[in-house]
Amino acid sequence: MSSFLRRIQGGNLEVLKFGVYIIFPIGWMYYFGTNLDERFSVPGFWPTADQSHKIPIDKEEIDRELSRMRMIDTVRRERRVEREAREAEAQAMSQAQAAANAQNTE
Repeated sequence: MSSFLRRIQGGNLEVLKFGVYIIFPIGWMYYFGTNLDERFSVPGFWPTADQSHKIPIDKEEIDRELSRMRMIDTVRRERRVEREAREAEAQAMSQAQAAANAQNTE
């Protein structure tokens, strides 16, 4: 081993290091870069065409989709207004109750 190390001094050591610096990334890319689909794939990860959204193309389809979206927005808006009215009523009741408690303690 020591005779090998003595021969590799100076320029020969630099050539050896250069070879390792070049061969290591090439070997890494060759090992991990081949057969990627078979070795690193997860079956069922991406949705199929049936599971994904279908973009409307015809005018009738676009109109149906717009009416569906508007209906959903209307329902959400009604629910939000009802929720805000309930919250405002509950807040008014709690303020009135707090005011009544403050008057009773005085």
